[in-house]
Amino acid sequence: MVLKLYFDFLSQPSRAIYIILKGNNIPFEPVEVLIGQGQHLTEKFAKLNKSKKVPAISDDDFNLSESIAILRYLSRTRQLPTNWYSDDPQAQARIDEYLEWQHLNTRLFCATYFQKAFLFPKLFGKEVPRNRLEALEGNVEKCLGEIERLWLTPGPFINGDHLTAADIWAACEIEQLRMAGFDPTMNHQKLKDWMQRVQKEAAPYYQEAHSKLNQFIKKEIDIFGAKL
Repeated sequence: MVLKLYFDFLSQPSRAIYIILKGNNIPFEPVEVLIGQGQHLTEKFAKLNKSKKVPAISDDDFNLSESIAILRYLSRTRQLPTNWYSDDPQAQARIDEYLEWQHLNTRLFCATYFQKAFLFPKLFGKEVPRNRLEALEGNVEKCLGEIERLWLTPGPFINGDHLTAADIWAACEIEQLRMAGFDPTMNHQKLKDWMQRVQKEAAPYYQEAHSKLNQFIKKEIDIFGAKL
């Protein structure tokens, strides 16, 4: 049976897994789960993923959630090219080093800002106090500065001179800020240059995965898939 990917392009890790699959010519059946319409909350989807989140995969009768776990599973079962997720223990550990760091840094701060500045007001009609948003912005700015200082020095990519899964996960998280009207590159030239390299190296699938996000920013759709 064909590998199935359950995803929504509005989900940062969904985009990352999609780029990995497409960029490495791994056959899969895409199954869109529209989180804006609550499709991830159904009992049917819960049978695939008890946490009711995307992304998730099914591989024959094996179901798996959590994007980093999916990445590692794909590396073992689909033989990802080593430039994406190395099979050398030390090189792989360097990629994992960022992927573990991001949970309490890039993902935490970027996703929290997106939720508080945009998603929660959209869903619940209640604005977050300005002083709270300013504190969240400060967390994001600090995190972006740390990415430049800790991960983008001295090489052009997070793990040196070539694109890896670490770059994909980082870029997809940072892109989410744009939906909340936050330009992550405004005060971060090194970050801006890096993101442009990631977009170029992962083309055209990077652009494909971010098409829905870009449509929203252009006011062509809202997060529920309707025309504005």
